[in-house]
Amino acid sequence: MGSARVLREVRLGVLASGSGTILEAVLEAGIPACVVVADRACRALEVAARAGVATELVLRESYGPDFDRRAYTSNVVDVLQSYDVDVVVMAGFGTVFSAEIFAAFPGRILNTHPALLPAFKGWHAVRDALEAGVTVTGTTVHIATEAVDDGPVLAQEEVAVLPGDTEATLHERIKIVERRLYPETIRRFTAQLQNERSM
Repeated sequence: MGSARVLREVRLGVLASGSGTILEAVLEAGIPACVVVADRACRALEVAARAGVATELVLRESYGPDFDRRAYTSNVVDVLQSYDVDVVVMAGFGTVFSAEIFAAFPGRILNTHPALLPAFKGWHAVRDALEAGVTVTGTTVHIATEAVDDGPVLAQEEVAVLPGDTEATLHERIKIVERRLYPETIRRFTAQLQNERSM
């Protein structure tokens, strides 16, 4: 204990675009976030505000060919860095980033995906699993990289595909697992980062 050096806690920034259910699961697990950043007005910002977490809307104003992905990414990075964020948690963020964010937070951007990666990458993972006729799918927590739904896997858990499952029913069961597995993995990842800093 006699050390004069005080280590700052790992600071989490969360990126969200939708209903905020993943964000809720993270906050309800007792994992603090210093800021929630959204690319559009959404319920996740309300969830953050109710929890006393700072919110930032970095509005994406174009969804067409004129969208400047690099400039938008740089704006998000600037906001995250202004809060001294160490680890970025993707919580259903809808905009794909350019390389700048991965250079700013190398190996420190986490994402969750509703499939057992590398199977069923992309936006329609649950639908694709049903169409493929698999009997088991699941959820994956991984380190995000510039390649979408790629990067080192941190945790995975299987979810059975039941007879009569629809995309909605299967996705809801995956979400139940995801809301537990993601916070557990975030906690383990940040603790390991904290330990590495103290060495």
